[in-house]
Amino acid sequence: MSQMAAQLPLVSDISDQVRDFYDHYPYPRPVDDLENYQRLWQDRQRRRADYHLFWPDRTYSEDRSVLVAGCGTSQAAKHALRWPAAQVTGIDASATSVRYTNELKHKYNLKNLRVHQLAIEQVNELQSSFDQVVCTGVLHHLANPDAGLSALRNVLKPDGAMHLMVYAPYGRAGVYMLQEFCKRVGIHATDGDIRDLIGALKVLPAGHPLETLLRQAPDFRQKAALADALLHPQDRAYSVPQLFDFLKHAGLAFGRWLRQAPYSLHCGVIAKIPQAPQIARLSSADQYAAIELFRGTMVRHSLVAYRDENATNLISFVGDEWLDYVPIRMSDIVCVQDRMPSGAASVLINQTLTYKDLFLPIGPTEKRWFDAIDGDRSIASIVETTLASSNRPITFDVAHSFFERLWWYDLVVFDRSQVRSTGRQN
Repeated sequence: MSQMAAQLPLVSDISDQVRDFYDHYPYPRPVDDLENYQRLWQDRQRRRADYHLFWPDRTYSEDRSVLVAGCGTSQAAKHALRWPAAQVTGIDASATSVRYTNELKHKYNLKNLRVHQLAIEQVNELQSSFDQVVCTGVLHHLANPDAGLSALRNVLKPDGAMHLMVYAPYGRAGVYMLQEFCKRVGIHATDGDIRDLIGALKVLPAGHPLETLLRQAPDFRQKAALADALLHPQDRAYSVPQLFDFLKHAGLAFGRWLRQAPYSLHCGVIAKIPQAPQIARLSSADQYAAIELFRGTMVRHSLVAYRDENATNLISFVGDEWLDYVPIRMSDIVCVQDRMPSGAASVLINQTLTYKDLFLPIGPTEKRWFDAIDGDRSIASIVETTLASSNRPITFDVAHSFFERLWWYDLVVFDRSQVRSTGRQN
């Protein structure tokens, strides 16, 4: 018997354990009310920002096919609500998760949603291809993540985009310590053991690596969340180098981080440390790996990936094409205008970023530019209009730096579908 054949029963056994685990402890926690979510995504600019994060060079469209792989209890229903003009397919190996999703489908009359009880590795049985594949928090639980990601790549259209999320190792050190603790003392995914484990975590010693996570994620006190974190039968994490190898092995190209500021040499404390010039000499992948180690607390990696290498690195501030980019504000941005740093008119913060050093102070002219972003005008139009109205000479040097920083700090995405050769000089 070959080594691969000898491993097949083990793989099958792990897959069965994972399916049974989610049948008993569905996660995320099932919900029956998506009204707030639906209202949130009725904002067209929010949808546009989300679209151009994946496809900066394509004209905005809501008519596309979306696969939510490992959809859990509500994720596919949420995507169907978010994109009513899209055709959404959800798959999950857990019958319980599929049942909860179908209940939401019927409650909200989601005629654009299909749901199947199907393992990711068997996705080809759908005999369909998709413009977008969403797979978040799933691949790291598969018996064979490489086979799962390759299967998803095979149903992604050549010009499609993939949204992936996998666990990161360093910020989850406390999780893996407690997982090992549970294995050593014989704690299992039963109601009684989980209840006792919740009690034990209340007296976790101060300074334990899990303590911060417990403080930041109170849902760890809930049965399903705690079981998913500490008692899951299959769990692994990917450092940045391992993640890039994972993508390469599946034939995928890295596009960008969903939130890139924490990984960026241009943002926050990373830009100010003495080693920044040395980091700048590294390749992009090696920069991300070094920054992951320096930050030390990343618990997950969320990214955009493509089948086509040409779909990567579409946003560039070399040359003059950037003047025709149409900036679209990211959602969840706040503009703080009290207790400003010296020389700043306001501070911009993306509230979805958890690192406290990731904020952007801006001056009065930059504030006028930011206020003028409406999702329709190009950078050139914004700069020319605001500078002309202030009777100041038009120069694009400062604008070049400002709009690039907005992008690095996850404050805007760009629609570059109308880029033309401008012939302007910076």
